[in-house]
Amino acid sequence: MKNILIVGGSSGIGYQLVQSLDKNDHQVFATYHSNKMVSDETNLQYHPLDVTGDSVSFNYLPDTLHGLVYCPGTINLKPFSRITPDDFLKDYNIQVIGAIKVIQEVLPQLKKSGAGSIVLFSTVAVQRGFNFHTQVAASKGAIEGLCRALSAEFAPGIRVNCVAPSLTDTGLAARLIATGEKRKLNADRHPLKRIGTPKDMAEMTAYLLSEKASWITGQIFKVDGGISSIN
Repeated sequence: MKNILIVGGSSGIGYQLVQSLDKNDHQVFATYHSNKMVSDETNLQYHPLDVTGDSVSFNYLPDTLHGLVYCPGTINLKPFSRITPDDFLKDYNIQVIGAIKVIQEVLPQLKKSGAGSIVLFSTVAVQRGFNFHTQVAASKGAIEGLCRALSAEFAPGIRVNCVAPSLTDTGLAARLIATGEKRKLNADRHPLKRIGTPKDMAEMTAYLLSEKASWITGQIFKVDGGISSIN
């Protein structure tokens, strides 16, 4: 049985991943921040965590960890002229510094597995320029750099990969698809003519955690309905 830590497992993609992983094959440890969760399943534990705090602790984890998924993120869209340095720093603290603190804290347990897997999240907006996406693209661009650098440093014992979604039907994106018209307009921008679902992202993430992806590391997977590569 593999031990998997999912940071940000109480909503959106993280919650879907918690539900999708086979609890017969995995012991899942998931964290929540403001959305308090209570586990009533075998082989699933929920624990509180604030990734913006001075330090993070995972004293409930076993000595060996096979997988880590870091899900916390933000979608703050506004013109560049209205973004303050503090705005950039707040996003960077959640999406990059938080990931770094978590990885550093559980690295010894991941190394003990001999074949660990880390999955991070970026966005299609890093590789494609979109209006008003400066804030999110800047911090997620750092995540892609972190992914590639750590994949080199941690090989061969730990694989590090990244999923880069396009617009996904989660709470973070709710205001962007709040009406039927907005939902259709956003769906039609994608060659596959629909908005992504948390399950789309969870399926890719579960694959990257699995032994089926044992020869894959340092990659950015665009799960985006074709928007990044098809006109």
